[in-house]
Amino acid sequence: MPRGLAVHTLRFRAVNRDIWRAIKSGRKKVETRAATVRYENIKAGDKIEFVCGKQKFSKIAKKVKVYKSIAALVRAYGFKIINPNIGSAKELRELYYTFPGYREKIKKSGLIAIELK
Repeated sequence: MPRGLAVHTLRFRAVNRDIWRAIKSGRKKVETRAATVRYENIKAGDKIEFVCGKQKFSKIAKKVKVYKSIAALVRAYGFKIINPNIGSAKELRELYYTFPGYREKIKKSGLIAIELK
């Protein structure tokens, strides 16, 4: 399959609609997820569909990389690019830990960072 034709869907809970909106507007330039098997096939050039409820939009992955820890991710990007709605790296870590199972998933698999065009 030629690059750029793979499509991946990233879903957002209604409670995280602010994050979804920040990606849509371009204020959030890097989307992250626990680097589980579900996301291991995402590559640069792939189309990413962002879904929240019945609303969706698409962007193209510019760069994709896995980081072993939240600290390594923050060193690479800074917390504001990862989430413009927070005020510190500590807040970012606390936010990750509100997502179901993320503390364990990050410890086991790290985080995948998807830079968006």
